[in-house]
Amino acid sequence: MSEMTIIEAGLRALAVETASWAYANSGTRFKVFAQPGVPRDPFEKIEDAAVVHRLTGAAPSVALHIPWDRVADYAKLADHAKQEGVKIGAINANVFQDDDYKLGSVTHPDPSVRRKATDHLLECIDVMDLTGSDTLKLWFADGTNYPGQDSIRARQDRLAEALAETYNRLGEHQRMLLEYKLFEPSFYTMDVPDWGTSYAHCLELGPKAQVVIDTGHHAPGTNIEFIVAFLLRANKLGGFDFNSRFYADDDLMVGAADPFQLFRIMHEIVSAGALDPEAGIAFMLDQCHNIEPKIPAIIRSVLNVQELTAKALLIDASALAAAQENGDVLGANEIFMDAFYTDVRPLLAQWRIDRGLDADPMAAYRQSGYDEKITAERVGGEQAGWGA
Repeated sequence: MSEMTIIEAGLRALAVETASWAYANSGTRFKVFAQPGVPRDPFEKIEDAAVVHRLTGAAPSVALHIPWDRVADYAKLADHAKQEGVKIGAINANVFQDDDYKLGSVTHPDPSVRRKATDHLLECIDVMDLTGSDTLKLWFADGTNYPGQDSIRARQDRLAEALAETYNRLGEHQRMLLEYKLFEPSFYTMDVPDWGTSYAHCLELGPKAQVVIDTGHHAPGTNIEFIVAFLLRANKLGGFDFNSRFYADDDLMVGAADPFQLFRIMHEIVSAGALDPEAGIAFMLDQCHNIEPKIPAIIRSVLNVQELTAKALLIDASALAAAQENGDVLGANEIFMDAFYTDVRPLLAQWRIDRGLDADPMAAYRQSGYDEKITAERVGGEQAGWGA
């Protein structure tokens, strides 16, 4: 089988979801940086996401964040997405920006705050019903800053109670993904700090609850591909929030810091046959483009995922298995590294041409005039950003 045939078969199934908030203004904890042409509402965010999909052929869905993407008519928003050639993806809950959540949301000591937070999770399922989304994605900023601040065990009980109520509200073909984060904004304990905590809660909840891996939410040196392999084996890997970091969770472009790590992750996905849509793995970009132009950065990120996936597809699985069975340590590693060092860009350029796409999506965007168009048209109103 030729390299082109291998890549064609694998990439045909790869879909990378983009996030509505990545098209909006963002920044650091010190400053949110505005850019010209940034969308002013969810409809314009979807239009930008559609451009990414048209140029890459690999980004067919857009994740929403509620309340950032709250609209009066969700069916109208879903129809707008369909007209633009994309669809609504995961619905992300936001229980971290209200003043009430200073001491937590679903794990807050006050039952009224917990009720408010859980009601928001249920609202997000209502949005799923109206948009056709099948995935609810949950991340909690809940935690503590000081020893003795609250009962660690009691907070786990409160978390489990809220998750169970939310889980029971899911429709037959809906699921929930539980994200985790090692630290920040809480620095003594996070209530869902790691994949094991997420996995334990999902296991207790049932088959419609799965773990989502954010590639930036681990301690330095963590072997993420081991987590991927373990969760795949347990049928509890629901998806990824792809990004990259150098020191902590910086939400940089995926593959920017360690492309070899992304290659190793995608090898586990490929070797488990989990690229196929039937596997149900959601590949999503969860990034903030603070200093770089947003749409080109998202295009580049989709291309990074494609390139590292293509490299993973080129690993000679039969030869690798034989080397592993024979205990050929160096031979197995050489097979692995040969694929990583292969320049797949010419193959991907041809793959795009064969699909009626431009061979170079980055150049195609620069030449499209879309950036100049939105800069001229999106004047007035309030740009979307954190909290809007």
